[in-house]
Amino acid sequence: MEKLYKIVIKYIGITIAVALMATSINLFLQPHSFAPGGVSGISIILNQATNGLVPVWLANLALNIPIFAAGIISQGRTFGVKSLYGIVSLSFFIWLIPDMGTTDDLLLASIFGGVIIGLGVGIVFRSGGTTGGSDTLGLLLNKKFPGIPISKFMLMIDSIVVISSGIVTRNLETPLYSIIVLYVSSRVIDVVLNGIGYAKAVHIISDEPEKIGNSILENLNRGVTVLKGKGFYTGKDKDVLLCIIGRSQIVKLKDLVNDIDKKAFIMVSDATEVLGEGFKPIKKS
Repeated sequence: MEKLYKIVIKYIGITIAVALMATSINLFLQPHSFAPGGVSGISIILNQATNGLVPVWLANLALNIPIFAAGIISQGRTFGVKSLYGIVSLSFFIWLIPDMGTTDDLLLASIFGGVIIGLGVGIVFRSGGTTGGSDTLGLLLNKKFPGIPISKFMLMIDSIVVISSGIVTRNLETPLYSIIVLYVSSRVIDVVLNGIGYAKAVHIISDEPEKIGNSILENLNRGVTVLKGKGFYTGKDKDVLLCIIGRSQIVKLKDLVNDIDKKAFIMVSDATEVLGEGFKPIKKS
């Protein structure tokens, strides 16, 4: 019963989140042709390029479904029903909510659009889902080119979308305001997920270190380092697990640990810069 309750709460969270994202798109972003990266940004560009012939909701759904299918093929069924629900629900709410602008002030539209869509994406991540977009594309490209981190692929995709928005509208201001939306939304996502860094360093102290380590390797595809520790009060030797993960994986890691050892001690801290496999490559100075 408790497990069912948690599942329902997560789906409610995703529903609220995609409603917020759709609100941002229809009330702040689409009316001004702001395209802050991702598939939703591409959908706005397609809508603008076809003079409204291709609705944003339809373009978002049509582009995301094959991306989701590729994710299933690449990652297996664990890629998630919640992700499919997020993709379909986002398109539904974009269709449902009237696409009318709320302000003619471009700066206000870019700031509030970024805040609301960032809040939505952050809640989706906390609920253990995605809405497709550049994070999924980055994951798939990283599978093909493991030497390039997911974050860099995401940045490349979002940059291309932002530049394309200016080409389609033939207005230099459009990509500049789109960059503001992208930056603001990124900061809000960080706040929702309780951190300011893309990567998080997690220390885990548990009586089941082997089971937790194997679960992280299998489900998150992240490396785990075992550090030797000793309890000051008990005098007992302890294995401390150290793992560096992406911000969108925080909630899933907590759930994995909790399922194995509810008494485990977890410490999450910001990793302002991570160099090595799966993250930024080490560069010579």
